[in-house]
Amino acid sequence: MLRSGALMAAGSVVSRATGFVRSAVVVAALGTGLLGDGYAVANTVPNILYMLLIGGALNAVFVPELVRAAKEHADGGSAYTDRLLTACTAALLTLTAAAVLAAPLIVSAYTDYEGAQASTTVALARYCLPQILFYGLFTLLGQVLNARGRFGAMMWTPVLNNFVIIGVFGLFLHVSHDGPAGAAGLSAADTRLLGLGTTAGIVVQALALIPSLRAARFRWRPRFDWRGSGLGRPLRNAGWLVLLVFTNQIAYWVVTRLSTATGAHAVEAGLAGGAGYTAYSNAYQLWIVPQGIVTVSLVTALMPRMSSAASDGDLATVRREISYALRSSAALVVPAAAAFAVLAPWVIGSVFEYGRTGPADTEVMAGMLVAFAPGLIAFSAQYVLSRGFYALSDTRTPFCLNLVIAGLNAALSAAAYFLLSPRWAVTGMAAASSVAFTAGAAVTAYALARRLGPRAGTRAERRTTALRSHLRLVAACVPAAAAGYAAARAADPLGNVAAAVTGTVAIALAVVLLARPLRLTETTDLLDSLRRKTGR
Repeated sequence: MLRSGALMAAGSVVSRATGFVRSAVVVAALGTGLLGDGYAVANTVPNILYMLLIGGALNAVFVPELVRAAKEHADGGSAYTDRLLTACTAALLTLTAAAVLAAPLIVSAYTDYEGAQASTTVALARYCLPQILFYGLFTLLGQVLNARGRFGAMMWTPVLNNFVIIGVFGLFLHVSHDGPAGAAGLSAADTRLLGLGTTAGIVVQALALIPSLRAARFRWRPRFDWRGSGLGRPLRNAGWLVLLVFTNQIAYWVVTRLSTATGAHAVEAGLAGGAGYTAYSNAYQLWIVPQGIVTVSLVTALMPRMSSAASDGDLATVRREISYALRSSAALVVPAAAAFAVLAPWVIGSVFEYGRTGPADTEVMAGMLVAFAPGLIAFSAQYVLSRGFYALSDTRTPFCLNLVIAGLNAALSAAAYFLLSPRWAVTGMAAASSVAFTAGAAVTAYALARRLGPRAGTRAERRTTALRSHLRLVAACVPAAAAGYAAARAADPLGNVAAAVTGTVAIALAVVLLARPLRLTETTDLLDSLRRKTGR
């Protein structure tokens, strides 16, 4: 399991690293103003719709169902897998066709653009919306691999997508570097290049899974004999997840709508630095990296085991695996949150301060990253806890609990928009998400603990709780963050990259030095494992 997690984490690190290069190239080409906002909306809408209508269900339902079918069916679940893939692909094709036709309505729902700005965004969206089909195929085929214990490909193939996007925007910079700054300034050729090129990256990402599927001896044979095949249960579970994602997207719609409006107000007010949706999106993309590298990799490797234990009614093992995932992921996620909180100006500058993005833009994004930082710990924990419910084939409870997160996020984001100036409104929306995630993680942890029953094991094992581990890590990261900030300030004359690296190293060293005095068990176990592997 650790080897699988390490393989996925390595792939995620490379994917995120190339993703930063991709984001830097995109921002360098389009900036963080109206042009960048228009592309960001057009490219984000396919992912929003995919997750809203089917993606969340595929991610949460597929692996538990495939693991259960492999244990219960005489053919190892092959026919069941073929039927489930066929039904989901049919739904994806229908959804994609409908979305392309409804592109103007979709764009108008997320923005208040008019005239040429709206026309260009709609044109970009039409080119990008076919991504829905290939996002779905990537998830479906990747989950088949995960259920068969092959975890690496799904984390590594997004690197190919990043390379495609880097190439597309590099070409755009070469042929259109003197173009106007507004979204209306994109020519038809530029719009086609950016839209089709972005979608081509997702196509390559999905098709790159085929060699791994062949190596796993998987051959998909479409089957339409769905009646009486046992697909009712996953469809019911998927229904609750569709509602869960729907509530999330209502909150996201509120943020998107208000942040794009704020960006327009900031331009009208002549504020230096883009303070709208693109800045929010870039800060969010950077903020979510530790969770994507550490937590997602670990939980993906654990999910088949958790699902198998839940299928056998072994709730003690499910609890043990969840606790392990919470504590192990926190060992890296909590220091990362501290690093974002104190090193945000240098980290943002290292990634985004190129091309049309200047110091004023990075200052705005840095403030948003600081506001996001506290919520990273709760966001990571919420991801682990919700997968505990999914392993139990319970998607209704996470939906009910998620109403807390979505409701708080939408309400507090609206309050930030109406109460704060355009310069700070979107930063307030980032802080709203941190508050919402913290509240959501707390209620989810309480509900899951009641569902799993009392903690078993020795007294020492019962005292080793995820909450205590988190509190110890936070206590260690307070002085570590101070040391990291001081180190970054000292290295600031050498540039953003040097300051960010120096500050990160200082935080890591401080946490390592405090690990044994503060009994940070997961950190010391990780260090001991590294020493054994290096022979030191």
